[in-house]
Amino acid sequence: MNRSNNSKADLRWFDVREWGVEGKGWKDTPNYYGRLPRRAEKLLPELGQRGRHATGLSCDFETNAHRIESRWRLRLEQLDEPNMNRATFSGLDLYARDQTTWRWAGSAHKHDSRQAHDTLVTDMNPVMRRFRLYLPLRNPVIRLEIGVPRGATFIPIAPRTTKPIVFYGSSIAHGAYASRAGVIHPSVLGRRLNRPVINLGFSGQAKMHEAMAHLLGELDPAVFVLDPLPNMDAALVQERAETFLRILLEARPHTPVVMVEDFPMTQAWIRPSLFRAHKAKWKVFSQIYRKLRDDGYSQLSYVEGLHSLGDDSTGSFDGIHPNDVGYERLANHLLPALRQILL
Repeated sequence: MNRSNNSKADLRWFDVREWGVEGKGWKDTPNYYGRLPRRAEKLLPELGQRGRHATGLSCDFETNAHRIESRWRLRLEQLDEPNMNRATFSGLDLYARDQTTWRWAGSAHKHDSRQAHDTLVTDMNPVMRRFRLYLPLRNPVIRLEIGVPRGATFIPIAPRTTKPIVFYGSSIAHGAYASRAGVIHPSVLGRRLNRPVINLGFSGQAKMHEAMAHLLGELDPAVFVLDPLPNMDAALVQERAETFLRILLEARPHTPVVMVEDFPMTQAWIRPSLFRAHKAKWKVFSQIYRKLRDDGYSQLSYVEGLHSLGDDSTGSFDGIHPNDVGYERLANHLLPALRQILL
């Protein structure tokens, strides 16, 4: 276990549960730092334990401390995996407010067990700042505390009551191959648009199950962003998308819903079969969009995916999942559509 060089005795510790974590859509989650209600594990057994991941969850606070530490307990002994490094899979990611902009401030990822303790940032000027701490994207969190030196001011900030942006998607929304939790595009867009975010990205399982549509319909966000196509082919889109969308649109008739095409795999320019597969599901997805618009669902909008990761093939680590450059590009691509809805 990695420890700060400074004595623990000179720190005051604050349990995040005392003021609350942002990004939860339901209160009745099986673990406090989880995303889906307890009943979802029976309704959607395909998801396994993914609903217990802390993906997208964050907490805000203010402090004038010159150093911020963290200690947190994780559920899994496994601390990383091939498509998520330790910082992303089980670490913490800290941002600070700099006038009107959120900027990265530090991370905690130098732990070697699920009982973790690490310094987030040190050697700061002791002035009051607002901070946002993002939780691990994959390893379920059992307990989380923030520590500051005795004598420093610490002000917890309760989760906002502003209507959130709800993202439903695949391992891309879930954060595969991001370097840190705060760089994935739902979190980037949350900071840029000053909105809470509920991240319902589920690696390999964004397949528009009807049960998920009903669960989403229980939420009351400012907008739904639906990005399931990376986990679907044209046949599955044809089979499920219209029913899924009708369930959600009927449940939330006044809530905007953005249908998002996936981006082409970054080798699709040189592998025609890949590009044909993308075009086939885009065609079906867009046909369903037009049909629903014709049926009077005017709250629907549509974002094409052809150029969303850029055209230079550098936005992905493996051709499928974005790297940090790719996540920034995805955020930039979605920003105009969301601004039009929200601002």
